[in-house]
Amino acid sequence: MPAKPDNFPPLEIAYVGERLAGVDEVGRGPLIGSVVAAAVILDPMRPINGLTDSKKLTARKREALDLLIREQALAFVVAEASAAEVDQLNIYHATHLAMRRAIDGLAPAAEYLLVDGNRLPGHILPGQAVVKGDARHPAIAAASILAKVARDAQMVALDMRYPEYGFARHKGYPTKQHLEALTAHGPLEEHRRSFAPVQRQLALI
Repeated sequence: MPAKPDNFPPLEIAYVGERLAGVDEVGRGPLIGSVVAAAVILDPMRPINGLTDSKKLTARKREALDLLIREQALAFVVAEASAAEVDQLNIYHATHLAMRRAIDGLAPAAEYLLVDGNRLPGHILPGQAVVKGDARHPAIAAASILAKVARDAQMVALDMRYPEYGFARHKGYPTKQHLEALTAHGPLEEHRRSFAPVQRQLALI
């Protein structure tokens, strides 16, 4: 088992071994872009200090930990399901698709999954869902950080193309600024057409 820093409470896990993958996602709530998932197998010989729920970290700290995770983990994968897949499948199923893609890309392969939330993503591997898992196990925390950094980078890149929408600030979530920009400028190709605020604007076109 990967070494656990003191800030993680005890978590009963039905697995003893080193190839345990933490899995988490970012981007269920935004109106635009992909939902991004990450899977991480930490190296028990190279524990990483400072891991926690990505939402509790500053952007600078997340980016520093992102580099450490990529350097020191036994394996990691960041994967996604596109806005089009979100519209086709719904956000719940698209999130699980992104998770399965991340898990399937791990090399070495995982033997057991710890997934943030209350549902497993329908993978063949055994595992357990852990509510608020990104604050309860370092591997899930590591996955949350990789996913958050990757999706935020996508929003910053989108902001450079469409600065009038403010994506670098709100990261695609339905803030007042985003909704006002959506009303003023209309939906972009990258917007999720199945989400109600986007649907309303498309109906006006």
